[in-house]
Amino acid sequence: MNGSRSSKTFKPKKNIPEGTHQYDLMKHAAATLGSGNLRLAVMLPEGEDLNEWVAVNTVDFFNQINMLYGTITEFCTEESCPIMSAGPKYEYHWADGHTVKKPIKCSAPKYIDYLMTWVQDQLDDETLFPSKIGVPFPKNFLSIAKTILKRLFRVYAHIYHQHFSEVVQLGEEAHLNTSFKHFIFFVQEFNLIERRELAPLQELIEKLTAKDAR
Repeated sequence: MNGSRSSKTFKPKKNIPEGTHQYDLMKHAAATLGSGNLRLAVMLPEGEDLNEWVAVNTVDFFNQINMLYGTITEFCTEESCPIMSAGPKYEYHWADGHTVKKPIKCSAPKYIDYLMTWVQDQLDDETLFPSKIGVPFPKNFLSIAKTILKRLFRVYAHIYHQHFSEVVQLGEEAHLNTSFKHFIFFVQEFNLIERRELAPLQELIEKLTAKDAR
């Protein structure tokens, strides 16, 4: 089995069906991103529904992180990363409240596998992430999205703390930084992740966002 996954995603890519309003929103997001102004790109487009905008972007961030982690899976192993950490001060234990009720300590690859599978299941659940026109979002949608984004942040944190040298080696650092900056601007714009959860990358966040703090 080939250990390199450089051209693959870690999990299958999540696609938004063509012809749906969410697909149009995704196209709009991609076009705005092209302008290079990330602060502007994350803003809710005029007349659009916040839940729908958060849903489309959450799917996009899942796909981005999926791809970024897919480039370094051969370096993130049971041996190199026996615990899921983000530097010496932060360690994450896995629980999803359903299949794993009590937080368990596990290796980073196992944790990220649990996490990405769990996110994928949420995104595929039509009652949580409806893709059909006229199907309403659940009342607690934003709290579901917040949990997903909080967990996706942990993958960025692990990559930056434990695998940044490999990312540089692969020439992916600009891609990682742009993706993370986009993610941070988005969660800041709509207050989707508590500040204390962002602590493992606080210095980096301040550095990446300082240039745009006008």
